[in-house]
Amino acid sequence: MEETTLRLIERVKGGDRDAFAALVDLYKDGAFLVAFRVLRDRMEAEDATQEAFIRVYTKIDTYNAQWKFRTWLYRIVTNVSIDRLRKKQPDYSLDAEMSGTEGLTLYSQLESKDKLPEQQAVESEQRSEVEQAIAMLPEKYRVPLVLKYVEDLSLKEISEMTDLPVATVKTRIHRGREALKKQFVKR
Repeated sequence: MEETTLRLIERVKGGDRDAFAALVDLYKDGAFLVAFRVLRDRMEAEDATQEAFIRVYTKIDTYNAQWKFRTWLYRIVTNVSIDRLRKKQPDYSLDAEMSGTEGLTLYSQLESKDKLPEQQAVESEQRSEVEQAIAMLPEKYRVPLVLKYVEDLSLKEISEMTDLPVATVKTRIHRGREALKKQFVKR
């Protein structure tokens, strides 16, 4: 995939808009998930993803091929998302309780074709609890945890994306996990 990506980037640098559309198509889902995990709001995440791709298009000449494109893109998405977090708190999220229901969230209503309703309910509740716990963490712990365990990025990639030393990333991930443990022990 990296070779395909590098070829597309070269074409984008040459002004090929179709190549940029193909690049967006390859990475839009991952970029959206990063933004969503940071922002916890679908519309904000969509806007952040779009803004990040605009930045990618305007800054494509600054891309250094020694880095993975995904890492470079996710760093931009993360920075845009953090900027949005600082400007505005989310108005709603999929984890917010739906009015007129007993504890049901929009997230718990998402359809899964592979699982039984009972499995969905248990997994949804567990996921909701974990996401709520992660959402309660300070940003400096939440972002590295999401990038490590949700996006499955390496410590080096997270370090490059957040402009933090690898040791600091490790520390924040560790402290974030410890904070999560404390939250679940209290329950």
